[in-house]
Amino acid sequence: MTAGFTSHSVVAQSIESLVMPGPVIQGHAELESECSSCHKRFSRAEQNALCLDCHEDVAGDITGTLGFHGKSADVGTERCSSCHTDHEGRDMDITGLDEATFDHSFADFELLGKHIEASCDGCHAPAEKHRDAPGTCESCHSEDDVHEGNLGDDCASCHNPSDWNDFEFDHDATRFSLEGKHAEAECSSCHTDQTHQDMPMTCFGCHAEDDSHEGRSGEQCETCHNPSSWNDTSFDHARNTDFPLDGRHAELSCNDCHSEDPFDDVMQKECVNCHLEDDDHEGHNGSECESCHTSEDWNVSIFDHGRDTDFGLNGSHATVACVDCHVEPIFETALGDQCVGCHRDDEPHGGELGEQCGDCHDESEWLGAPFFDHDFMRFPLLGEHDNLECDACHESQVFTGTDNECVSCHLEDDAHDGVFDSNCGACHNPVAWDLWLFDHDAQTNFPLNGVHVDVACETCHRSSLESMQKTAGRCADCHRSDDIHDGEFGYDCGRCHSDSSFKDVESLQ
Repeated sequence: MTAGFTSHSVVAQSIESLVMPGPVIQGHAELESECSSCHKRFSRAEQNALCLDCHEDVAGDITGTLGFHGKSADVGTERCSSCHTDHEGRDMDITGLDEATFDHSFADFELLGKHIEASCDGCHAPAEKHRDAPGTCESCHSEDDVHEGNLGDDCASCHNPSDWNDFEFDHDATRFSLEGKHAEAECSSCHTDQTHQDMPMTCFGCHAEDDSHEGRSGEQCETCHNPSSWNDTSFDHARNTDFPLDGRHAELSCNDCHSEDPFDDVMQKECVNCHLEDDDHEGHNGSECESCHTSEDWNVSIFDHGRDTDFGLNGSHATVACVDCHVEPIFETALGDQCVGCHRDDEPHGGELGEQCGDCHDESEWLGAPFFDHDFMRFPLLGEHDNLECDACHESQVFTGTDNECVSCHLEDDAHDGVFDSNCGACHNPVAWDLWLFDHDAQTNFPLNGVHVDVACETCHRSSLESMQKTAGRCADCHRSDDIHDGEFGYDCGRCHSDSSFKDVESLQ
């Protein structure tokens, strides 16, 4: 079976060879004896697959939409043989490429700028396939690279095909953005050669010879200067130090405070470090000058005693000079907020009234009428008492221990000569001394009835009230001398007599 099959195949191949239209191209010569390598018997539709099986690079272009076969719409599903006809002889060129009319936009390398003017053989060597031509700048222009390979082989990141010397490079993509005057500088101003390697990144690295400070201010030029203008300093004393230049400080030159090497200076920020000799207080007020003064005007004080201390200056205190209270260094004085802190020697009460002077006095006038409310004391001021001056009762300024009994002040005014003891208030009131009122019925154990109602007080009260209070309230206590019975009928006169008339006698029961 096998021998027979092989015999038929040989016969068939021999027949195909007899009808072959002509020799194939040199590239296919080794396949010429095997027609089935390129032809599918009785099926032209499958012939393309046989071509692409060998020409894998073309198959890849079609699949990846690359190169002429992948980009050209004319290729589409056309048979390969429609363009590439074989059996025309060994020397036949079946590519069908016309370099003069070929649209390079269908290739993987579009011709732009100077490349349009270039001849084909400038890039395509005669012995090589057109598809194998190099596609990078470096592959053709390596000998023209003035950077000697230091910048890599991505020439297109800076140069363009229109003009090799017309390039665009974004310096901001590097570690050194071009700002201000740097953006106007020629590349060669900094890059003295074309290698662009190991360039200095600091101002001083390029401008050491331009340093008018001769190194005194260090090498941090950017602390003061900026690339827009070397003479326009951008140093912000408030931002770059802990000491803003306000008021008169803003008018000073750097040398007024700093030495020739300012960045090595260790500056003290306290006012006294610069203005010790200007201290008119001679240290008496401490070293915190900013508590009272500002840099705008040294002679204007901003100290607010009410805001900056716990003791507001009100009334007469507002006109007192600082030294009247602050006899010691001002910030070391601890007088407190009590009046006695300053006025202990002026206190006329001998300390008997405590230290709360503000209970009676205010800051407007120390010697003026106090606003003491006597009604909150044990002795409210009523009637005529409210019209009296304090010293009418208080001969001294001590006040405490003052007797609140009437006789303590009115002993000489006692018309009763002490008969009614010291309880003047039992009859009298402070509205008027003569407006007295005593209810004998309610206030004693001896109601006044009958003729007793019209009897004058002194008629009965001829001795002290204290001695009279010891009596039993019997008739005989007052009328013993009037007893015509000489005591024979006892002391209960009321059994026969009435208090309406002594002469009226009632019968004994």
